Amino acid sequence: MAYELYYWPGIQGRGEFVRLALEEAGADYVDIARKPESEGGGASAIMAFLEREDIACSPFAAPFLKDGNIVIGQTANILLYLGPRHGLAPTDEAKRLWLHQIQLTIADFVGEAHDTHHPISGELYYEDQKPEAKRRAAHFRKGRIPKYLGWFERILACNTEGPKQLVGNTVTYADLSLFQIVEGLLYAFPTTMRNVVTEVPRVAALHGRIAQRPRIRAYLASNRRLSFNEQGIFRHYPELDG
Repeated sequence: MAYELYYWPGIQGRGEFVRLALEEAGADYVDIARKPESEGGGASAIMAFLEREDIACSPFAAPFLKDGNIVIGQTANILLYLGPRHGLAPTDEAKRLWLHQIQLTIADFVGEAHDTHHPISGELYYEDQKPEAKRRAAHFRKGRIPKYLGWFERILACNTEGPKQLVGNTVTYADLSLFQIVEGLLYAFPTTMRNVVTEVPRVAALHGRIAQRPRIRAYLASNRRLSFNEQGIFRHYPELDG
């Protein structure tokens, strides 16, 4: 039975971290919201699921993944579920926990990237908080991007098993997620990233290797890969790039 991925149509967002894992695994999945509404798809399918009264413990928000009768919410939690099932996580428990810790840190990073353009509230338009966004983005560019990417650089340097990956000697879902983070930052903050990537050569090299993995390369070239835009997490507003 195919996995069912529920995430908002038209944006990569947090759902993209799950898509990359599914694509790398060659897993059979249906991106529900990208189906026509007449076939049970669209954003209305997500809202209908979240509002179902016959599910006592429904997810708080998308993305969530349905695998038969199992429903898993939260990006890091979905990847924790998928990883061991598709060879994208170590078999050793301590390493799996370390991998999950890295993914949770990536989730923090994603949240901070989002808050550069919505520092006050996600319920307000960007245009309603532009002065605050400009100030928040300046701190993110100068302090947070180098700090986060520097941490990933150190992890890669310290991995004696396979310094080309974050954990162990094979690609994991965290490597795919770090690729997506770098992709998003290159789109949102191209001027800033031109300088930062020179300081994190291992991160930059991992980004390049992931992009060339056969299934990922095919996915990136397909119409399944949505383009970055100013509705998602990573948005390019020139005034926020310094």
